[in-house]
Amino acid sequence: MRILQLVSCRGWSSDAYWAARISRELERRGHAVTLGFRAGTERKVIARARREGIDRIATFGFVGGLRPTRDVDDIRRIARALRDADVVHVHRGKEHWLAAVANRIGRTRRPLVRTRHIVQAVRPHAANRWLYRHATDLVVAVSDAIRRQYIASRLLPEAHVVALPGAADAEAFHAEGRDPAVRARLGAVDAVPLVGMVAGLRVMKGHALVVEAATRLRERGLGPRFAFVGQGRWEDRIRRLVNDAGLEGRVTFAGFAPDMPAVMAALDVALYAPLESDGMSRVVFEYLAAGRALVAARTGVVPEILHDGEDAHLVPAGEPTALADAIARLVGDPTLRARLGAAGRRLIEREYSGARVAERLEGFYRLLASPAA
Repeated sequence: MRILQLVSCRGWSSDAYWAARISRELERRGHAVTLGFRAGTERKVIARARREGIDRIATFGFVGGLRPTRDVDDIRRIARALRDADVVHVHRGKEHWLAAVANRIGRTRRPLVRTRHIVQAVRPHAANRWLYRHATDLVVAVSDAIRRQYIASRLLPEAHVVALPGAADAEAFHAEGRDPAVRARLGAVDAVPLVGMVAGLRVMKGHALVVEAATRLRERGLGPRFAFVGQGRWEDRIRRLVNDAGLEGRVTFAGFAPDMPAVMAALDVALYAPLESDGMSRVVFEYLAAGRALVAARTGVVPEILHDGEDAHLVPAGEPTALADAIARLVGDPTLRARLGAAGRRLIEREYSGARVAERLEGFYRLLASPAA
């Protein structure tokens, strides 16, 4: 099949990653995928997509807001691109509207698929009713909670909304061993367990909660090392919290990590601790693919795909005592860590690898593009 994916983001967001990951997996399955990005994002987005293995790339204006002249130009270019496509798949509101209009004016209408990556209800006003009921063939939600939001909005029939989480690269994140140099960079010391959290340094990611849990572990006489992997505008505040708690010798700020599979393989325990739903929760799937023992907050996609004690330890979001208890249990039990890590890896291979998600998406594409659809 010939597939056109459109993503209008300015930076390397979860939707850009999802589109690139799925595009690469679809190409592995023999499909021709063109990924359309916003012009001017060569460094922040397009270069990252190329590192994911994407070769067929087009650029469009995709300017923010309503810009009639620029939008009309994009609509014409998308309409031309649709002549050589069997399906068009969009990821944000801007390109959703542009593709819908392009489909309307084009000679041959192509099936239009929209992926929704965020937990934010779509308003059921008149314009959106047209967009979803008459111009959109399928909505792919990255969690069942998002799927239920669409169903509640009555913007389109329930059969036209599916949940399709996942998309971790099971091959790239398969842990073959731990690099001592990477562990040292993350602040590991000898055989002391290393607890890591990969997340942007933002308020809702839960770093303050982890600092509080680390403080409680110290009070119990437990001394695992912690690593915060990521960047963000909250870094100075989180550093102050760490210093005020007297944990500066136990917490490493590792910054951006270009070698994420090696970083995850270096961890003994992985943390996912957002205070509210994190949409796709990409890092959860990558932790599992890397075979790491995971402590995860019951938010977003987590309670939909994981079972407490089977493939991860699940804790209530925002509760430092529960988080500390779960970390303590894993830090003190290498056998349990190995069991949970192996179970998580099997879950990815069975249900949530990029290859499995692409296979399911391919099935939807074929149904939509068939003459009888």
